Amino acid sequence: MGKKLYVGNLPYSTTEDSLRETFGQSGTVESATIIIDRDTGRSKGFGFVEMSNDSEAQAAIEALNGTNMDGRQIKVNEAKPRAPRDNRGGGGGGRGGRW
Repeated sequence: MGKKLYVGNLPYSTTEDSLRETFGQSGTVESATIIIDRDTGRSKGFGFVEMSNDSEAQAAIEALNGTNMDGRQIKVNEAKPRAPRDNRGGGGGGRGGRW
């Protein structure tokens, strides 16, 4: 399995294709995802790239972290595992009054 990288401070104009092309210079890109704000439909300015192996991921970090992409200095590092979410959704309320 590949290694997932976090890519931050992306220009809002960055597409998944351009991200795949940029990281493809360091090795095989398994996936490239830009995180989109669900309310506005705009990029949130960060995304994730999954490289095919650890050495290619490390090469991408070394080659791209701190480089300029469309006028912005991007940040590239190993993605941290997603924290478990606390599922405390609304649930039903009390019935109120007597039964």
